[in-house]
Amino acid sequence: MKIFNSIQDFSSSGKTVLTLGTFDGVHIGHRKIIDRLVQIANEEACESVILTFFPHPRTVLQSDSDIRLLNTIDEKAQLLEDAGLENLVIHPFDKAFSRLTAEEFVKTVLVDRFGIKKIIIGHDHRFGRNRTATIDDLREFGSVYGFDVEQISAQEIDEVSVSSTKIREALAQGNMRLANDYLGYDYFLTATVVKGRQLGRTIGFPTANLDLSDSYKLIPKQGVYVVRSVIDGVEVKGMMNIGTNPTVGGQDLSVEVNYLDFSGDLYGKEIKVEILHRIRDEEKFASLEILKSEIEKDKHATLDYFNQL
Repeated sequence: MKIFNSIQDFSSSGKTVLTLGTFDGVHIGHRKIIDRLVQIANEEACESVILTFFPHPRTVLQSDSDIRLLNTIDEKAQLLEDAGLENLVIHPFDKAFSRLTAEEFVKTVLVDRFGIKKIIIGHDHRFGRNRTATIDDLREFGSVYGFDVEQISAQEIDEVSVSSTKIREALAQGNMRLANDYLGYDYFLTATVVKGRQLGRTIGFPTANLDLSDSYKLIPKQGVYVVRSVIDGVEVKGMMNIGTNPTVGGQDLSVEVNYLDFSGDLYGKEIKVEILHRIRDEEKFASLEILKSEIEKDKHATLDYFNQL
C-alpha cells in the first residue's frame, strides 16, 4: 500500500475508486465499505483510494472536543493495508480546508487530483463549506465531471456509526469482549518499552513499561487485563495494569505488562499488545505483600483464560 501525507502528494497514472472518512478503528462496519471499494476497483481496473484526515476534523471544528481515537495513524494504515487497500491519503485537516466549497472540493480534489471514476459515499454524507452539499449534489457534479456515485445504504452507515460509539463506550467500561466483537479483532496498543520505576521486579513480577506517546489514543478503563503479544516471532501471554500504582504512592497514569513466558530485554523495542479480557479494577492495597498476593491471583486468572480458549 502507498501512503501519501497530503492530497497534493498523491499521483496516479490511471483512474481511481475512492471513499473518504475517518475510518477510526477500521472495524467490521468499515470493512464492509472497504471490501466494496476494493471489489469495484478490481472490476473497473482502477486503483482503490481512501482519503482520510488528521487531526480528526472534530478536534479542529469543535474547540471543546476531546475525542480519543481507536487507532494511531500507523495502526490505521496497517489495518487498511491488511484489508487490501492500495492507496491511503492522510490529509492535514485545518479550517482552510473545511472552507472549500462543494464544487471546489469536487473539481480540484476529486477530479483534478484523484481522477475518480467512482466515489462510494454514505447517503447522509455532507461536504463542502458549512457541510451544505448532499449526495444529490454529488450526483449532479458527477454528471458534469464524469464520475459515478455509489451510495452506501442507511443500514451500513448506521452499523459504522453505532459500532464506533459502542466501541469507545465499551473500552471506557473495560468491556473488552464487546469492543473486540465490534472491531472484528482484539483491541491493541502499540508502544515503545521504556524504563519505569522497576518496582515490579522487587516482588517477582518485572514489567515492560509502555511509552504511549500518541496522546490521542484511547486507553481502556484502568484495571488489570489479560493480554497477548508476538515478540521475535513468538506469541507470549501476559497481564497488563493500566493505572497509577496507588499501593506504592504512584500518581501518574502508566501502562505496564508482565509477560508470563518471556524474560528477554525489551527496552527500546516497539511492541504490539492485544487486550483480551479485563480481570479487575486497580486497587490500593495495605502492603506490598498483599499486592504480590493479588498479582499471583491475576496470574492464575490469566492462565485460566488462555486454557479456556
